[in-house]
Amino acid sequence: MGKRPIIALLTAMQLGMWLLVAFAMPAHAATKSEAAQDQPAKVRELLDLLADPQVQAWIKTEAAPKAAASTGAAAGAEEQLEEHFSGRLGDFRAHIAAVIAVIPQLPAQFALGIENLNRERQGHLPIVVYVAVFLALGFGVEWLFLRMTARIRHWVSTMPIESVAQRCTALGASLGYRLAAVGIFGVASIGAFFIFDWPPFLREVVFLYLVAFLELRLAIVASRFLLAPPTSGPETLDRVRFLPVTDAAASFWHRRVTLLVAWFCFGYATVQLVGLLGFDPDARLLVAYVLGLGLLAIGFDMIWERRPTADDTAAPRRRALAWLVSAYIVLLWLLWVVSATPLMWLLIVVVVIPWASGGMRRGITQLLRPPGSADAAPSLLAVTLYRGLRALLIILGALLLVEKWQIDIAALMAGDSFFTRLVSGLLSSVVIILAADFGWQLARAAIDRKLMEPPHSNDPHSEESRRQARLKTLLPILRNLLLIVLLVMVALMVLTALGVNVGPLIAGASVVGVAIGFGAQTLVRDIIAGMFYLLDDAFRVGEYIQSGNFKGTVESFSLRSVKLRHHRGPVYTVPFGVLGAIQNMSRDWVIDKMSVGVTYDTDLNKVKKIIKQIGKELAEDPEFKPKIMETLKMQGVEQFGDYAIQIRMKMMTKPGEQFAIRRRANTMIKQAFDENGIEFAFPTVQIAGGSGEASQAEIASAAQQVLTKPAAAAHG
Repeated sequence: MGKRPIIALLTAMQLGMWLLVAFAMPAHAATKSEAAQDQPAKVRELLDLLADPQVQAWIKTEAAPKAAASTGAAAGAEEQLEEHFSGRLGDFRAHIAAVIAVIPQLPAQFALGIENLNRERQGHLPIVVYVAVFLALGFGVEWLFLRMTARIRHWVSTMPIESVAQRCTALGASLGYRLAAVGIFGVASIGAFFIFDWPPFLREVVFLYLVAFLELRLAIVASRFLLAPPTSGPETLDRVRFLPVTDAAASFWHRRVTLLVAWFCFGYATVQLVGLLGFDPDARLLVAYVLGLGLLAIGFDMIWERRPTADDTAAPRRRALAWLVSAYIVLLWLLWVVSATPLMWLLIVVVVIPWASGGMRRGITQLLRPPGSADAAPSLLAVTLYRGLRALLIILGALLLVEKWQIDIAALMAGDSFFTRLVSGLLSSVVIILAADFGWQLARAAIDRKLMEPPHSNDPHSEESRRQARLKTLLPILRNLLLIVLLVMVALMVLTALGVNVGPLIAGASVVGVAIGFGAQTLVRDIIAGMFYLLDDAFRVGEYIQSGNFKGTVESFSLRSVKLRHHRGPVYTVPFGVLGAIQNMSRDWVIDKMSVGVTYDTDLNKVKKIIKQIGKELAEDPEFKPKIMETLKMQGVEQFGDYAIQIRMKMMTKPGEQFAIRRRANTMIKQAFDENGIEFAFPTVQIAGGSGEASQAEIASAAQQVLTKPAAAAHG
């Protein structure tokens, strides 16, 4: 896929033009075009006046009431619509026919233009010389400016670009420096040109091309701001790239955009020049259409030059997109040729605004993203800029359509017909939706960034960690409620703007709400219970709770339920209404009690000293020191058992940390007791008899009595 798609599209475009010509011109069009040359000037002026769309619209407006009165309202409306479309079709055909008819007159038009040009510039140098002189003057003054500000340029080119603030500063300084240089160029070239007294014709022509060159320079500055193409100089200002593209793509698009803008600016100046030279309006349009073919060729080159490689898996999709974009730009050119500019501008706005919004979002996100946080949520500033600029783009697109469609907003707002009220309501609805979207995106971005903040403290039981856990518990609920409230408010405001009486709707919604409340009592109970649980701060995300048969770590919330992750893996989704009393095992502190059994000949004072020493060692351990609130200590003798003295111990730790500390304490107690000759008590059986060895049956019976005696005592 190289140049063949371009040739195919140009061929198809040419065939389409011939079809348009065949459709627009009747069989005797050539005869009419020849006869048109012999018509008097006033007759041609009358025909041009009758072909004016505004004159035709006025004639149809004057004739419409009479037609409606004679044929009836329904028949009149249908006939008026048919006349409108047939009139538009006739306008298109007349326009194409007029442009085609002027083709044989082009040599005479150019000859007349050259004659007028020679007559206007008598005693003066060629226009190209004046343009070149003042451009050279502008470049010279700009060169002096660059030399005088070399230190500033060096400072801008060596600014650090590591952080967000540094990137924004470097990008703004680079843009400001380039704009200052272009401004100096414009003042030196155009300003110096206006110092002298020139003939009107020469002044207008030179001014046109100087302005075209200045517009090209501004476009180059904008392209470098967005793309930052790589350069080979030792000092470069293009170090921060707004759009996230590769170096090769940046160089490609910078060259093509520069060529496209240059062709458009100088082509527009040329069209204005042929008008000054006395070309007919149709001849001037024909020149513009021919120059538009150059824009099409550049567009095809931009679309098809970067063809996909053989190993590109997305090649079919990219090729289909290239064909679609090619058809789009050809359609725009054809709509321009047939003078269907309202539809052309509508297609431009509908396609360009989403495309520009997407590029702007990627650029702002890349520019304002902190270093090393590729997966982080966009900052609040990035969301504010993107949503604000997107709303501004939409408003500018709407204003452009209003201007190109020649809509009188003041008269439209003052009108009282159904159509004017509908259009006014739609405009108000767009403003309401844009404002609501802007506010919602800001609120959501602020909440999401708050939820994604890393812990401020490594201690999960510190006051800051508790506050952060409570925020992570309440903010998702607040975000959902805010979205629901915002949607309801926007819907009501939009309906009000469209002229709908929302009073009956609110009353009906109240009745429906009561009915739903009776039919969904369980759902309402769950939602209300959840609200009170959150207001009471009964639990937070990350805490371990138990309620009846449900226990686990709180993972997330919805409006009616909570998700609990059991320590073995399963997840419970429990409605708030069935939780009941909650046992929160992750608040403040926990007391862990332990007991051991020692033999009756054990020195209890020695045991107390050993346990106290173990408590000191645990409290001094760096791993457990921040987790222990009260160290391990012996409370005393719990009870005297049948075969052991039960000793009770306790310690106070932070929630969830008692398990690891208890395991370490048990290990240390076992080692210390073994080193000091303290024995753990456990049930033993001693069989004594006067006749020597006892039988196996007697031994088994005695052991069974000993083992079952404690259980019987417990039940008794």
